[in-house]
Amino acid sequence: MNEVKSDDTQRKHERNTFMFLAVFLAPILSVAIVGGFGFMIWISQLLFGPPTS
Repeated sequence: MNEVKSDDTQRKHERNTFMFLAVFLAPILSVAIVGGFGFMIWISQLLFGPPTS
């Protein structure tokens, strides 16, 4: 009986962790990475000028 309760608790914990990662962390990280990369390119173009062909 005690094992069943711990399995249910484990499953609930895994589901909550997945929901946190999928709903909150992944979108926040993707926006931060893309925004940081764009900001880095923008600052580099301010300092060194636009790319020339």
